[in-house]
Amino acid sequence: MHKTGRFRAAVRSRIRQLIKWAQPHCAASLFILHPPTARPTQPNPREGKIAPVSQTIRNIAIIAHVDHGKTTLVDAMLRQSGTFRVNEQVAERVMDSNELERERGITILAKNTAINYDGGKINIVDTPGHADFGGEVERALKMVDGVMLLVDAAEGPLPQTRYVLSKALEAKLLPIVVINKIDRPDARPQEVLNEIYDLFIDLDAEESQLDFPVLYAVAKAGTATTDPAKPGVDLQPLFRAIVDTIPQATGDPDGTLQILVTNLDYSDYFGRIAICRVFQGTLHVGDDVNISRRDGSLYKTRITKLFTFSGLKRIETTETTTGDIVAVAGIEGITIGETITSIENPAPLPLIVIDEPTIAIQFSVNNSPFAGREGQYVTSRNLRERLEKELLTNVSIRVEETGSPDTFKVLGRGELQLAILIEMMRREGYELMAGRPEIVTKVVDGVRMEPVEHLTIDVPEQFTGVVIEKLGPRKGEMTRMHNHGSGRVRLEFRVPSRGLIGLRSEMLTETRGTIVMNALFDGYIPYQGDIPQRPTGALIADREGLTTTYSLNGLQERGILFVGAGVEVYEGMVIGEHSRDNDLDVNVVREKKMTNMRASTADDAIRLVPYKTLNLEQAIEFIADDEFVEVTPKSLRLRKKVLQANRRPKRWEKSEKALQ
Repeated sequence: MHKTGRFRAAVRSRIRQLIKWAQPHCAASLFILHPPTARPTQPNPREGKIAPVSQTIRNIAIIAHVDHGKTTLVDAMLRQSGTFRVNEQVAERVMDSNELERERGITILAKNTAINYDGGKINIVDTPGHADFGGEVERALKMVDGVMLLVDAAEGPLPQTRYVLSKALEAKLLPIVVINKIDRPDARPQEVLNEIYDLFIDLDAEESQLDFPVLYAVAKAGTATTDPAKPGVDLQPLFRAIVDTIPQATGDPDGTLQILVTNLDYSDYFGRIAICRVFQGTLHVGDDVNISRRDGSLYKTRITKLFTFSGLKRIETTETTTGDIVAVAGIEGITIGETITSIENPAPLPLIVIDEPTIAIQFSVNNSPFAGREGQYVTSRNLRERLEKELLTNVSIRVEETGSPDTFKVLGRGELQLAILIEMMRREGYELMAGRPEIVTKVVDGVRMEPVEHLTIDVPEQFTGVVIEKLGPRKGEMTRMHNHGSGRVRLEFRVPSRGLIGLRSEMLTETRGTIVMNALFDGYIPYQGDIPQRPTGALIADREGLTTTYSLNGLQERGILFVGAGVEVYEGMVIGEHSRDNDLDVNVVREKKMTNMRASTADDAIRLVPYKTLNLEQAIEFIADDEFVEVTPKSLRLRKKVLQANRRPKRWEKSEKALQ
């Protein structure tokens, strides 16, 4: 007992020491997290709730081309606004929360955060930089009153910059221009600024939009300055430019309730969560409201949970502030573009208009001999439910039924968008087959029209000839050619969308990986006729089994192999690219006959050329009309639609029928 008493006394003494040590440190952390200027509007960290406080609200979207540094800049803004504790461990590109975004270094989904500055709140929306995810951009721009255009100090404005900026200018949003990466050795900030002015004028910007502030930043270092000759210290000039340029969010708090749903999220606890912009009126927890559906009907419901954004967290609140971006939980079936409005006087807002899809891919149930081995969800019902779930949050894609219950036609903005969808599905445990991308045509005044792309190519001077030569048969028309004097040439073409299918991998090979390509949808033109597809045939396995070094060694001269030794194959599986224009059925499981004179160790002397591993985008680009990409959580396989060789139509037979 005596020992136990001493032990308890020692524990109590240690606890008192820890409390005494922790008090000043906790106070310092709270001071950093809630700076004096922002303290009245911040939540009580213990309760996790806030009482509504009158404050100025500014909503801004960051727009840029892929890899120009906007997510890195948001990281620096969050750190310097006191959102994170000094000792808090935060991942780089914290806004890229999606696993695929971190792997590829691109933003796929629009996300929002909030910081407090000078007694007010700044809602920041991080938008994708790729036109394939334009649906995310168009929704994000509905939430904001201004944009921050981020441009690389060396590369200048690129096609995706043009696309997102055009949408912002159409919405009459005021811009702030930030020229990033001025620390690059090849930076040319003044020339880039002139190109930005040219771009604004080309997009018919209004006078008020041309009078934009310009800042020069190094997002990685977290600095910005108004004078490129004077290095920046922090991001205070950027915060001040936002407050001085972007108008405060306006709206009548006592007017008719109008809240537009612009994004969706999901929580295992709350279910579907609608991310909304409050345009007018005030919404309270417990209010009965009308939901204006996309078809014009009204649906009555009650609000049970409201959240506002603070840093990367959602903080529960009791009522909304006009102009704020909020999250509403507990409304079953709510979708993007719908309006939360009042019961007595419903006043729905206009629906969000999204550009039409231009590319379609057929998604089919996997029916290969290896079906069901690796995936968890393999039936047509699983595939249908997953596509319907995607439609709820992704307004830029469409799903159409086909003649077969096992096949769905998925339409989107581009190959990358649909490839990302397939990649997400395979990581969730789905098995499926994807067909070759095809364009979406339409008929205008009796004329068949097809989508056309504005293609920008940046390439070393010595490869300009081969680029022009390759785009000729694809109906590419050069519109501009500019030599920066740095050894690289920028070429601009107008090419039918069909002509871009399979172009990227071919160009990377021809230019030894030095080409930079970007394409942007540029309207519709009359159908341009036939465009040559893949000029080569395929090497096809003619039986099931394991590939052997002996058999593959004999096929190396026939073309490029996609598999190595010891890989399980089946009849009809594409194992390589033939060097000629016809398909070739080959035996890749053949073994060498062993005798006393020929020992098995002789195989050790065979050295195979490294085979070519295709990723998902390359596989989709490579396949012909009579082929599929078999996608499972662990494998990517290419195969013929008809597996049996004696039932499969030959490529030359199909071309003869087409000519007849």
